Amino acid sequence: MILPKVSFEFFPPKSEAMEEKLWEAVERLEPMEPGFVSVTYGAGGSTRDRTHRTVKRIAEETSLKPAAHLTCVSATRDDVLGVVADYASAGIRHIVALRGDSPEGMGARFAPHPGGFASSVDLVAGIRAAWPGLFEISVGCYPEPHPDSRGADADIALLKAKQDAGATRAITQFFFEPEVYLRFLERARKGGVTMPIVPGIMLQANFGGLRRIAGLCGASLPGWLHDRYEGLEDDAETRDLVTATIAADLCRKLSDEGVDAFHFYTMNKAPLALSTCRLLGLRPVASKAA
Repeated sequence: MILPKVSFEFFPPKSEAMEEKLWEAVERLEPMEPGFVSVTYGAGGSTRDRTHRTVKRIAEETSLKPAAHLTCVSATRDDVLGVVADYASAGIRHIVALRGDSPEGMGARFAPHPGGFASSVDLVAGIRAAWPGLFEISVGCYPEPHPDSRGADADIALLKAKQDAGATRAITQFFFEPEVYLRFLERARKGGVTMPIVPGIMLQANFGGLRRIAGLCGASLPGWLHDRYEGLEDDAETRDLVTATIAADLCRKLSDEGVDAFHFYTMNKAPLALSTCRLLGLRPVASKAA
């Protein structure tokens, strides 16, 4: 298997204890030399300020290349572009442009902010118009229908519209069967999407939490996955081992099909991400790991 390229996603801390955990994860994963690391927003942009601080600190204090999540939710166009301008001034050159979830939370009906960007396509176009060529812009996509989906063809057309607006990479929602991604990739290519479509790989070891998220975003959980976690509710160590093994196995199967890059949803848990990378044959750079 050819060693893949990897990237990691973090979420911004909500407390001092969570901030310590985040920075432990950042420090431990930095020697893996990921292509980039992204920092999410909460639902409705609820962690916007913490996201900004985290992205800037990563840029200032590490060798990592941070990518800042940005959404259309609860802000005017001027407000959003002001955030982008701030990132540009700080030397940030990668934006993950998303529609975002309603302030009521994932699963609630989305409504654009008055005077704001109406969609992720609109957001990508707005960034490109204001800063031509400055930013790398990643976008999200769903290999399985999102609850707001209008059908498979419409989903591909939306992804193509994001590309036409200036997106340079798509990152998928998580999935657990390689065929889910491969079928989606085939449809996307037939629909004119030529930009890289990077599989998003979930490292959530809490199966109850995984079930909740999957239900809200439309991701299917195959029967064998339920079996793997059955009886492990009070055994966190084994759950972590199972999670890393499942993730690495999925990556290996996709690698056999020519996929060479993976984006890991780390849940700010460095050991899980490191274990998965180790199972894929990836090692930290010695000079940074020492």
